[in-house]
Order: sequence, then structure tokens, then C-alpha cells
Amino acid sequence: MNSLIRLELTRALRNRKFLFFSVIYPSGLFLLIAGNADSHTRIDGTGLTLPTYMMVSMASFGALTAVLMGNSERIAKERENGWVRQLRLTTLPGRGYVFAKTAGAAVVSLPSIVIVFVVAAAVKDVRLDAWQWLALSGAIWAGSLVFAALGVALGYLASGDAVRPITMITYFGLSMLGGLWMPTTTFPQWLQDIAEWLPTHAYASLGRAIEQSQAPHTRDIAVLAVSFAVFAGGAAWLYRKDTLKA
Repeated sequence: MNSLIRLELTRALRNRKFLFFSVIYPSGLFLLIAGNADSHTRIDGTGLTLPTYMMVSMASFGALTAVLMGNSERIAKERENGWVRQLRLTTLPGRGYVFAKTAGAAVVSLPSIVIVFVVAAAVKDVRLDAWQWLALSGAIWAGSLVFAALGVALGYLASGDAVRPITMITYFGLSMLGGLWMPTTTFPQWLQDIAEWLPTHAYASLGRAIEQSQAPHTRDIAVLAVSFAVFAGGAAWLYRKDTLKA
């Protein structure tokens, strides 16, 4: 399994298009959204400035891009070209395959998080305590495992031709409705009520709680834990189902 994780990392780091969209794109989007914002105006209901608020959003978005987009399409292609069939001939169990894919994608997500933080601090003068920077990095990185598992599940849910549109709809839907591109306080109340139960909203809320020096809400942790269990369980079930069809 360790060999498979190393292979996944090597392949991801050699994919320049993947690195651009997962590492550079979120930082550019952060500058675009927070470019003209001052460091004094606060977002209603959060007590955070727009640059500070969007820093967590774009770091979460970058990690989401790395683990979701990379996993789903790569797995669908591996199923078509026979790579997964070859892995089944080894002693690697289904849960090992899901774990390797999830862990490999999560490691690649770390640079996207760090670069957004560096850009926010250097360009928009975002200032936090040392423990907050460390806690933010750990929380956002660990939270990305939820969406890495979702990427594995999507890779087994659809064929190579269908996986991209399904992944894109899931990706943009979770990003927008979860408040990664704009504060959910700007949504109608009924949409805010829905957003609060999405894993992306809970994901970003962990980071914002750290920025506010508060403990994470129990509901956000529960939403992420249940989502991970559902996505990882679904990925393992789809892997076994695909094995029976092979």
C-alpha cells in the first residue's frame, strides 16, 4: 500500500495541469475576490474581514480541488485502461486501495493550503497567531480526507466519459452552496438552512472557528464525520461491486 501511495504522489506531481488548478488557481481566485477589500470591514455574523474570511474559503477550495478532481477522473481512467484489474491480482484489499487513493490525494492538497496562506499574509496582510496558522493547516488538511473519499467514490460511480461532468457538478455545487466562493450570509434564509448541513460548509467553518479563537461547532464535526463515513463506505462498496463485474 505504501508503494501505491508513493506512485500516486509521483503521478500527481508530474501533472502540470493538475498542479495549476489545485495549487495556483485557488491563490489567484483569492486575490481576485479579496483584491480590493480593506482590512477593517467585517463580514456580518462572523467578525472576520473579507481577506481573512476568504483565505480559509480558498484554502479549503484548493484542497477540495486537489483531492476531488484529481481522484475521480484518474480512477475512472484506471478502470478503463485495466490498471485497477491488475491491482486486484495483488494482495491489496479494497479498503487498502481506497485508503491509498485518499491518503495520496490528501498529501498533494497540502501545498495548495500553504500557498493560499502565504499569499494572504504577504499580499493582504492577514495576521494570525502562530498556533492559529498551525491549527488552520492541520484542520483544513485533515478535512480534505472527506472529499478525497468522495473523489474515490465518484471514480467508481461513473465511467470515464461520464465522470467529468458528474464531478464538475458535484465540485461546483458543493463549493458554491457551501459558501467557499461567497459568504452564506448573502444567501436567502432557506438556502442558508440547507448550506449549514453541507460538508463544504462544515469544512470551512472549522477554519473560521480557529480564526475566531473559538472551539469548532459540534454539528460541523458531526457533519464531516458522517460525510467521511458515507463517502469512504460508498467508495469501498463500489470498489467491491466493480470487482464482481470484472
